[in-house]
Amino acid sequence: MDHALRRRSYRLALPRAAALLAFSAACASTQLAHAETTLYVANVGGSNEQLYRQKVIPPFEKAHDVKIVYVAGNSSDTLAKLQAQKGHQQINVAVMDDGPMYQAMQLGLCAKVDDAPVMKDLYPLARLGPNAVGVGMVATGIGYNADAFKKLGLPAPDSWKALEDPRLKGKLGVPPITNTYGLHTLVMLARLNGGGEKNIDPGFAAMTKQVAPNVLSWAPTPGEMDGLMQGGDVIAAPYGSGRAVALQNTGFPLKFIYPKEGGVALQVAACALAENAQPQLSQQFIQYLLSPEVQAMQAQAIGLGPVNKTVKLAPEVAARVPYGPDQVAKLTAMDWTTINQHRTEWTERWNRSVER
Repeated sequence: MDHALRRRSYRLALPRAAALLAFSAACASTQLAHAETTLYVANVGGSNEQLYRQKVIPPFEKAHDVKIVYVAGNSSDTLAKLQAQKGHQQINVAVMDDGPMYQAMQLGLCAKVDDAPVMKDLYPLARLGPNAVGVGMVATGIGYNADAFKKLGLPAPDSWKALEDPRLKGKLGVPPITNTYGLHTLVMLARLNGGGEKNIDPGFAAMTKQVAPNVLSWAPTPGEMDGLMQGGDVIAAPYGSGRAVALQNTGFPLKFIYPKEGGVALQVAACALAENAQPQLSQQFIQYLLSPEVQAMQAQAIGLGPVNKTVKLAPEVAARVPYGPDQVAKLTAMDWTTINQHRTEWTERWNRSVER
């Protein structure tokens, strides 16, 4: 090849190389942009994860051009991850039960919840504080075997004090304090007897002297309590509304009541992490979880009562969850700030004096 031809080939190659470099840079930039728009959402696994992956996440990913990575784990696992990653947080949005969420807020892990139009549609109960918001709820009340009560001539329970009825001796189940239902029961007994979270002594006195003599089993898991109910050994116990529905769906004659002093709201809450690479998207995802569409999906698929007052549920779905102003008004919230300060001490006391 002569020198002129070589120079011409070289000159032609320069724009091609430049174009190739520009294209590579654009690809790298696009890849980087995609890498920067990944949202890490921590939430529980199981049916909750299935619902989110199949129905909740895809529309949000499409609308916001973002990739959501679902980080599955129970609430205590998520809280431990958030604490371990403090200073180099990888999770953007955390969804946890209210107890651990209050701990996360106390530890300064959560950012302030942005105001948005949907926030005006929430029940006041859902506002856990400036840094977290409830996205769904179940209730703790009393479940009882309607057939067994009728056979024994016992009146249907309508109060937390029904757990003290001596006619239930050897037929009562109570979860331990390490189970949220058991903890809720202790606090409600304290409130009924002039105390509360800040004065738990009356609760321990009632639990030890009036309730414990009736208890056949301190079943630690809902599955064990269901088994005792189905076997006829236990005919009444503190129950969660979601668990009650699951047992009712088997055809078992379980009735669930909100005691007149109030059932207890067990909320599933969300917060955007304070150290957050995607603060705006995190807030938008939380607002999306509060939308009527997602609230209705959660109620139908995983038994979470809506915290958004505008949600309309079909009667068969509404019957399964805390729903509507009347039922929500019967729910009471726990002072988790106080509970979390004393929970270890209360657990030790429970083990010494209640489950002896």
